[in-house]
Amino acid sequence: MGSGKTHNILFDEDATMSPLPRDSLDDSLSATRKAVADMLEQRNPTYSLPQPFYNDPRLFQVDMEEIFEKQWLFAGMSCEIPAKGNYFKLEVGSNSIIILRGAENKIHAFHNVCRHRGSRLCLKDKGKVAKLVCPYHQWTYELDGRLLFAGSDMGDDFDMSAFGLKPVAVKSAGGFVFINLSENPEPIDDFLVSLEHYLSPYDMDNVKVAVESNIVERCNWKLVIENNRECYHCSGSHPELLNSLIEFDDTDDPRSTGEYRDLVARKQADWTACEVPWQLARFGKRNRLTRTPLLDGIVSMTLDGKPGCNKLMGNIPNADMGSLRILHLPNSWNHFMGDHAVVFRVLPLGPQETLVTTKWLVHKDAVEGVDYDPARLRQVWDATNEQDRRLAEENQLGINSLAYQPGPYSQTYEFGVIDFVNWYSETMRENLGVPASTPLQVASQ
Repeated sequence: MGSGKTHNILFDEDATMSPLPRDSLDDSLSATRKAVADMLEQRNPTYSLPQPFYNDPRLFQVDMEEIFEKQWLFAGMSCEIPAKGNYFKLEVGSNSIIILRGAENKIHAFHNVCRHRGSRLCLKDKGKVAKLVCPYHQWTYELDGRLLFAGSDMGDDFDMSAFGLKPVAVKSAGGFVFINLSENPEPIDDFLVSLEHYLSPYDMDNVKVAVESNIVERCNWKLVIENNRECYHCSGSHPELLNSLIEFDDTDDPRSTGEYRDLVARKQADWTACEVPWQLARFGKRNRLTRTPLLDGIVSMTLDGKPGCNKLMGNIPNADMGSLRILHLPNSWNHFMGDHAVVFRVLPLGPQETLVTTKWLVHKDAVEGVDYDPARLRQVWDATNEQDRRLAEENQLGINSLAYQPGPYSQTYEFGVIDFVNWYSETMRENLGVPASTPLQVASQ
């Protein structure tokens, strides 16, 4: 594998790929977008991205517009809004979104913006309301977004029907809620059908969030995802996680051993007998579902490998269900076991700052202190999240250096990272107007 040298307007053409001054990129957004398209066309698809993709504020703005304002994003769990009037708030860049449950059990999503003078409506992260009332001038909206009250001073000819809340596309399946800020969202129904199927044994209408954590990682969001998409670093960094997790999850993985393949065959026979879905399903590079065993004799991602919750989820027949791994790009990965689930959400806060939210789910009838101990339930992933935070932040600091240049991914250990970065590159190029059918060019070696 060569140096992966690329040629574009942000980099010199010498062998060290020293960055040109930042002002070599015009401050106009159109110039930034062209520079992004050029860099993506010239990059080596098996190498990490050029430096600006990880730290440039102008490129971060393009990320938000072309990825986070156009892709389906994991917002939260439907169990978080169990009854009419329950809502939670989500911040996607400068866009504040309300997700709520309205009449007839329907889930709605709206921009958290009053149609009067633009004030935010909901100020708390979550809650329950009868109506949505603006705290500024008390304009009042029904849970389906219709304007109900605008005071008596708007004039007799004021048409309230023209000033309902701005809707956001929302879909729910398998207990997951997804939103899309685009006016013309891309199709996602094929993935949602499979998601519903794979999670049907968990009876997702009857789960609850047992505990939640939010950490801010001082790194670009793509570094958070890249770190998640490989376990190359696990043996040196995650002793708690490796008490239960097998580093790979596919018998076709080049690292797969005969012992692992035998374990998989045995567990798949058990899951088939229990009528629990396990087959690997892919939807391009964006979505992936697969059930894979934990270490032999281990049934849950707890420090001792024993169930973290005594009451199993849904209709799961026993605790030994391995881990149903669910990937949804650009902002979520998940583990569903027999006794509990762990769901992750990633939201960019800035070019070098990312919010990572982790939620532990259990059966809604499980009793804290009786069926589960929150501290024990979260022990493994609290440790793992903190370890990953340090790794990603050190990665960011190194990338910020003058010495950084794109480096080669291991096609054995980091193929998941390659898939993510190529998905990102292809999606970005398509959204920037570069034909998706145009292959990514391999840079000169």
